[in-house]
Amino acid sequence: MKRIRQPFKIVSIMSLTVLFLTSCSNDDEDEDLGNWVDRSVFDGSPRSGASSFTIGNTGYIALGYDGDDYLNSVWAYDMDGDFWSQKADFPGVARNAAVGFEIDGTGYVGSGYDGLDELGDFYSYNPSANTWAEIASLSTTTRRSAVAFGINGFGYFGTGYDGENDRKDFWKYDPSTDSWSELVGFGGDKRRAATTFTIGNNVYLGTGVSNGSYLDDFWVFDSTTETWTSKLDLDEEDDYSITRSNAVGFTISGYGYIACGELGGTATSVWQYDPSDDTWEEKTNFEGASRQDPIAFSNSSRAFVGLGRTGSLYLDDFDEFFPFEEYDEDD
Repeated sequence: MKRIRQPFKIVSIMSLTVLFLTSCSNDDEDEDLGNWVDRSVFDGSPRSGASSFTIGNTGYIALGYDGDDYLNSVWAYDMDGDFWSQKADFPGVARNAAVGFEIDGTGYVGSGYDGLDELGDFYSYNPSANTWAEIASLSTTTRRSAVAFGINGFGYFGTGYDGENDRKDFWKYDPSTDSWSELVGFGGDKRRAATTFTIGNNVYLGTGVSNGSYLDDFWVFDSTTETWTSKLDLDEEDDYSITRSNAVGFTISGYGYIACGELGGTATSVWQYDPSDDTWEEKTNFEGASRQDPIAFSNSSRAFVGLGRTGSLYLDDFDEFFPFEEYDEDD
């Protein structure tokens, strides 16, 4: 009996070993790339709906809501040193759901919601002097939860919610004349709480919600011609679904990313966009708690995500993303 069973045991063990190795190999192949590394916890009070912009290797966060109060504090994050420092307070009324963007080394913050009204005032920030100055406002188009971006020496602002309706109009800011002018040509849906990311001379816009419906259209803005072109939808049958609102967008090494947000509940999923073939690939989920209304800093080669809220819990954690590294739960 032993002589009959012994070869059977050997074959079984060898088979199991082969199956185990094959299984491990397949798991490794199927595992999503992307590693999140803990960085310095935000020094200020936990908050959501803050505004952010990046100048060089420094990310700036302004405003927000902490569950009790609307805020006007401003903080800077040093990417190289991994530390926070408080800056001069935002001079306008405290608010959340405002926008932030950068033009040629100057930061800009404006619009938003102060708990009573949608706002249209804007301010510029000089990082060398650590001072704020009021600039031309958009008083006739007050709103919150809009998008904004700076590119090729100009600022662009659009979409959002004006207190009665969702919007889809876009405006251009010229810092040399301190003036706004309206643009035409955006063919997408009205929306609030959308997100953008910039790759080269192009800005990509997607996600958001309108009249209770999550939107899946996706657009690219060519800053050299100031024209919009539709791209592949964010919900491609059974292949993927990136639809959500209140997410963040950022850029690393020529790829765009959309992370976290809200879709019937807070999310942790992260998607990578390849502009060369208009395709999406899912990456490792954000390592912290699921959240909406986070902030992101990106200098095009590095990106950081943090803060925001999940339900009534306001967050202050902060992580750096490495999209092409294998996930390591211990860092």
